[in-house]
Amino acid sequence: MMRMADADLLPLQFADFADDVKMYVTEVKKFSVEQREEIRRKNQDISDGMYEATSDPKQTWVTPKKEEMPPYINFAPLDNAVESLQRSSAEYQKVLERVSANGGAALASGSVQEVNALLMQSEHKLTTAEGLPGRFWYKHELYAPGVYTGYAAKAIPAVRESLEQKKWQQAEEAAARVAKVLENEAQLIADAAAKLSAVQ
Repeated sequence: MMRMADADLLPLQFADFADDVKMYVTEVKKFSVEQREEIRRKNQDISDGMYEATSDPKQTWVTPKKEEMPPYINFAPLDNAVESLQRSSAEYQKVLERVSANGGAALASGSVQEVNALLMQSEHKLTTAEGLPGRFWYKHELYAPGVYTGYAAKAIPAVRESLEQKKWQQAEEAAARVAKVLENEAQLIADAAAKLSAVQ
């Protein structure tokens, strides 16, 4: 906090953040594939009579019903948004290193205030007015406590929890919404890089 309070330019860097977001997207896509495979395998076991063959004859047993196979979720908007985020973050990092190379003398200029004003909005760009499905009070689209995890956080919660609840359409809509949030963040970072590049 002291570094931030005393800095001419807010000491924010986005490259690690972009890498983390890519990891979150990869994990949620993997979870979607695992869900499809689990449902496919369970349905096959039901078709093959596996539950009846392995049930205890002394116990009452009801064979589960087949589940409808989930559709393939369109994660392309999220993939594109992550790529934009990584590109703008790398550009910001290059500009920051160039401007800081001379000991940061240029950072005392008045135009740095414009860059700082943009940087202060970076976290706000990750929120939406409507909030998460069923929990409108959580506005952040990248991090929130899980519905059933207490305070343990979940990444990309709207998509992840929609998949967990097998609400496929809601998951796809949430993926598109998160992609838009990430595109907005990428644009803000690109704008900050452009303004910082103009600082001499």
